[in-house]
Amino acid sequence: MSRTVFCEYLKKDASGLDFQLYPGDLGKKIFNSISKEAFALWQAKQIMLINEKKLNMMNPEHRQFLESQMEAFLFKGEEVEIEGYKPVEK
Repeated sequence: MSRTVFCEYLKKDASGLDFQLYPGDLGKKIFNSISKEAFALWQAKQIMLINEKKLNMMNPEHRQFLESQMEAFLFKGEEVEIEGYKPVEK
C-alpha cells in the first residue's frame, strides 16, 4: 500500500515516495511533502540540466548547483532554465 502525502509541488494529495531518495534534511523534506509524480518531473529536468550544462556529479559545486535547482523547482515553483529547450505548448 502506497503512502499519501500532500504534495507541495502539485498542491494536492498524491502517492508519496517509497523511501527517502535524497540524504539529509532536504531529503526528509522531499520524502514528507513531494509526490512520486512531482519527483519524476524533477528527475526529467535534472537529466536535462546535467546534460546541457555538462555537470560533473563528482564536483561539489555542480552538486550544490543541482541541489539549489531541485529545491527551487520542487518547493518554490520556479521553472528550470535550460538553454535551447522550449516546452511543448498544449
